[in-house]
Order: sequence, then C-alpha cells, then structure tokens
Amino acid sequence: MNRYPLWKYLLILAALILGVLYSMPNIFGESPAVQISTAKNTSKLDPALLGEVETVLKQEKLTYEALFLDASGVKVRFSSPDTQIRAKDVLQSKLGKDYVVALNLLSRSPVWLRSVGALPMYLGLDLRGGVHFLLQVDMKAALDKAAERYVGDFRTSLRKERIAYVGVTREGQTVQVRFSQTSDQAKAESIISKEFPDLTLKQADSGSEKLLIASLSLPAQKRIQEFALKQNIQTLHNRVNELGVAEPIIQQQGADRVVVQLPGVQDTAKAKEILGRTATLEIRMVDEEKSDPTTLQNAAKGQVPLGDEFYVERNGIPVLVKKSVVLTGDYITDAGPGLDQQSGGSVVHVNFDGRGARIFKQITHENVGKRMAILLVEKGQAEVITAPVIREEIGGGRVQISGMANVQEATDVALLLRAGALAAPMDIIEERTVGPSMGEENIKRGIHSTLLGFTAIAVFMMIYYMVFGAISVLALGINLLLLVAILSMLQATLTLPGLAAIALTLGMAIDANVLINERIREELRNGNTPQAAIHAGYDRAFDTIFDSNVTTLIAGLALFMFGTGPVKGFAVVHVLGIMTSMFSAILVSRAIVNLVYGYRRKVTKLVIG
Repeated sequence: MNRYPLWKYLLILAALILGVLYSMPNIFGESPAVQISTAKNTSKLDPALLGEVETVLKQEKLTYEALFLDASGVKVRFSSPDTQIRAKDVLQSKLGKDYVVALNLLSRSPVWLRSVGALPMYLGLDLRGGVHFLLQVDMKAALDKAAERYVGDFRTSLRKERIAYVGVTREGQTVQVRFSQTSDQAKAESIISKEFPDLTLKQADSGSEKLLIASLSLPAQKRIQEFALKQNIQTLHNRVNELGVAEPIIQQQGADRVVVQLPGVQDTAKAKEILGRTATLEIRMVDEEKSDPTTLQNAAKGQVPLGDEFYVERNGIPVLVKKSVVLTGDYITDAGPGLDQQSGGSVVHVNFDGRGARIFKQITHENVGKRMAILLVEKGQAEVITAPVIREEIGGGRVQISGMANVQEATDVALLLRAGALAAPMDIIEERTVGPSMGEENIKRGIHSTLLGFTAIAVFMMIYYMVFGAISVLALGINLLLLVAILSMLQATLTLPGLAAIALTLGMAIDANVLINERIREELRNGNTPQAAIHAGYDRAFDTIFDSNVTTLIAGLALFMFGTGPVKGFAVVHVLGIMTSMFSAILVSRAIVNLVYGYRRKVTKLVIG
C-alpha cells in the first residue's frame, strides 16, 4: 500500500543528484576578472596573445589567480577589485586599440563542474555582479548629422522648383547654398523658409556668388538633441535585448549622458563593443568618370577630386565614392546574417521599408552598369564593405551585402543594423563592475531571513509533528536545493525580489506538508490503521494542495506576463518555487515516509504528535 515502484525512487534520486551538482557552483562564489577580446572581427585570438598578456602582468608585478583562453577571449582572474582595475588600465594601454579590455566576474567553481555546464546563478546589481557603463552622447555630432540631411533636402526642393543654384554644402552646423543670380537667391529663400520652418536663413555675398546660409534655430537644436538622447536610449534597449541580458537598467543621466547597468552579464567585452558601436549603412555611387589609374593614385596621396572621397575596399582595390548619400540605414526594417549561395561567404540580408525599397529600386534602375558602394559607418569612420556593379533593377526592398570577413562579423553587423543606428555617437566615459547597490548588508539580510525562516519552520514542524515533522523539513530542504539548482541551470538573474520569493516559497511549501500531516492525524482519529492513515492522508490532501498551488501559479504567471523588471524577477522565482514545492511536498516526502514505514509488516503507532 505504501510502497513506491523502483522507477519513482530512481527519479527522485536523479533529481537529487542533479540538484546537488548544479547548485554546488553557487558555493564557490566569483572573482573579479579582466576579459580581453579583439576589437575587429577580422582579427583572431591565439595563444600568442595569452603569452603577451602574461608578460605584461609580470612586468607590472600584478598577481593573478588564473589566466586562460576560451571562445570569448583571454580571461584573467584576480583576488581583489583593486588589482582588477589596475590590470585593466595597464592591459588597455599596452595592447592598444586593436583589443577590447573589459571588466568581468568569473566563477571560482572547479573546472570539472564547468565542464558539465554547472554554473552559478547570476546575481543582479542589487545583490552582486554586473557591469556599469556611463556613456556620453556627442550632441555636436547630432547637430552636424541633422545639418547634413538638409543638404540633400535642399537639392531636391530646388530641383523640384527648377531654381538654378551653383552648389549646396555643409559648413559646420550650417548649410550654404550658392547662387549666381540674386533673383534665384530670393526664390530659394521663399521656398526653403516655407518648407523648413525650423531653419533660420541669412543672405550673404561671396565674391560674385550669392549665398543663402541656413542654420538651425535654438528650439530646433534643443529638440534634435532631446530626440538624439531618446533615440540612443531606445537603440541601447534594442541592443541589450539582442545580447540577452536579464533586467537591464538603461536610463538618462543629465542632459547628455546615459547610464547602462547590465546585471549578470557574461561577455562584458562583447557588451562594451556592441554598446559603443554606432554602425549605420550608407549607399553611395562610385564616381566612374574619375576612376582612372592616375586619379586614383593622386587620391591615395591626398589629392581627392571635389565631391568625392577616397577609400580602399577590403580586397585592397582603391575606389572613389561620391560624397552624396543616396540611401541610409534609417530605412532598414530588418537585417540578418546568412551565407552566399554561390560563394559560400558570409553575408548580411537587409530589408528596407516601403520608401527605402522605392528609392533603391529607382537608384538601381537609373544606374544599370555602374558601381554602387555600400559603406559601413562607425563613429564617423566609413569603410567600403563592397562595391558591386548594378546588373539590373532591384525591387522588393531586399538587399544582400557581401564582403563580411566571417560569420561573427555578419552577425554583429546584422545586430547593429536591426537594433537601429545611434542618432549620435557615444563614448564610454566610465566603466566599472558593480557590487550591491544596496550594500552587502542587504545580501546578508536576504540570506539570513531565508535561513531564519527555514530554521523557525523546522523547529516548529519537528516539535509539533515529531518524526513526520522531520520528514517535512527534509523535503523542504530538498525543495530549496532543487529551486537553486533550476535557477542555476536556467542561468537566471537573482535579485533582491527573487530572494524574497525564495523565502515566500519556503513558507508556502511547508503548508502542503501541514495539510498532509493533519489529514493523517484525522484518519488516525477516525480509527484507521497507521498504514491506511498514511495512504488516505496523502491521497485526500492532494486535491486541496493541487488547487491551492494552481491558483497561486496563475497569480505568478500574471505577474510574469504583465510585470516588468524586479516584479518579473520575483514572478519567475515564485513560479519555479511552486513547481519544486509540489514535487518535494508530495513525491519526495511520500518516498521518505514509504522508506520509513512502508516496508514494516506491522506498524502499531505513528510518531506524528
């Protein structure tokens, strides 16, 4: 009657072994560390870098606990945060701009545990761990970019109205339109003032030419700067989501700064690289008329023809590209990495929105047989990724960008294009690993409250239910073990609300055992034999336990679906705690009771208080 089949015992034993194995890494804690990775995807990490890092650390007499190379870069573990920060500064200055040196936290757990995928759960910034970045937005670049957009808009408006002009150029944050006739200048001023009310217009003379100087009004400048900050914050959110960071904090600080906190982030070098990059796409036409060998040689020496820019493609071929941008990454709706069906090389597939698709179709229609350059622009530095010949008109708004060095670069470029370009460049002006934002006292209080709650429950249960109380406490301990193991396996980020959810789970989990024990007592009072009382107690208490846990589970799922940040973190731990408590209270405690009483031929009395 009170015996389990062998498979149930084996199931519980397997759960216990996995619980012990995957909860163990949390005992060892984490060490401050430095992670070195390449700044360019075209560069490769090799053992030579490992030796170079080791040499630098020995020269500076910086002691470290461990130094190793893995897929994400060279990692060095230190004993204290002070040594970590000194090592980071030294390595950055010695290795140069070709490498990204970032702060990190690494587990102290043994290699054999890491080899089976046993890793500690992440702790949020309100407990311990994570990275803090303070980024400065370049507001001057935002205004320059806004002024650059007006250059193309002015050309379009003046051509539409058939107003003759000599040229349109940007000078700093102003746009200058040159005319040969005063009448054309007056007509242009009337048209531009009507179509672009945010601009302040001023007439001037430059020799024989008439100038119309357009500058942004102060309200327009303020609006552009505010938009740049909001756009950058939204783009950072998109990029962090792509990185898969749990419960990030991205918020404005002052008029031109953004704080980014990434709790439990593993690859801090990749996070630093992705957050700081300002990649956007530009499509321009190659200047075929001036691309003769002599002109290219002179351009390489700095004598670039007016209206052109000189670049060298990744395959080493020099190219002259017109300054005029025909299409930008602002029209991109989606981007993803892929492989070229013919060459097998890495590519990025880009989808444009409706307007972008129409512009691209028109460009390719008008320039069949000519070369089109696709440039990747980062922090003001442009690079020609590829410059193919337009064979035919391309419609549909889907473009394939070849020339990627490898799959990793294709993935990173697609991520940046998909997440959206930054409205203005940003520089990381402060970086640090963050301990508990609420102090180590909160960690101690959170752990102590859980342990004190567990102890209080254990004492009460053993006094009130004696042997059955001890069995309930053992099942409760297994419940806590399994919950920690699952959180570690899922690599969940545990925050202070998560600790509160664990304490709440313990209180709710013991409730199921109280129902079972009281039901067994009631069956004994009704005159049932001890074995029958155990069987009936577990069977008849199951419906009540199941109903109460399901209703609580529904509330937890609602918190997860509609909550954000700490509320969602609480909900995750709460829902997992309900599942483990059901397993431990019903299955595990019944297995222990069966082992104690189930194999006795005659039980005259149950020690249940």
